[in-house]
Amino acid sequence: MVLGIEELHKLVKEKNLVTNLSERELTNPEGAGFDLRVGEIYEISGYGFLGVTERETPDMKLLAKYEEGKTLEVKLKPHVYYLVKTVEDVNMPENLLAIMTPRSTLFRSGVYIFGGQVPPGYKGGLNMGMYNFRDEEFRLEMGARVVHIMFFEVKGEGNLYRGQWQGGRVTTEQKETQV
Repeated sequence: MVLGIEELHKLVKEKNLVTNLSERELTNPEGAGFDLRVGEIYEISGYGFLGVTERETPDMKLLAKYEEGKTLEVKLKPHVYYLVKTVEDVNMPENLLAIMTPRSTLFRSGVYIFGGQVPPGYKGGLNMGMYNFRDEEFRLEMGARVVHIMFFEVKGEGNLYRGQWQGGRVTTEQKETQV
């Protein structure tokens, strides 16, 4: 079952389900979830590796960071993949799972966000991929709403997130053993 806005606002207030929400999402959100904003954009370079027991992510270079009250526009190059981190953090309880989907203005513009799911027990910022499929640059203002997050109740027993990305870490420092 998808949680509605009334229940989500209650969980935000009582359990800090989502922190750093914009005023719009606190007072007049759309749909059955919240729109989250782009807080950081990273350019990716070098190789990555995902093995059975080890992994290593490519190098990440911070291109831009959102600052409240400041306007900063980033030009996403054509056919380039970026890593995006949200302004907001989540504190997922053991009975909720979240799913993120891109806002339609992005895919109408030829840009796609590769979101995913946020498991029970995860706490921290949310990272996702963004790719400009166009042959032209796409201008993106830091702090713009880019993804919609919806929360689902988990029935029965589940397992809490125990991975190394807890807290919103963006990249590995070197090759590491997976938990």
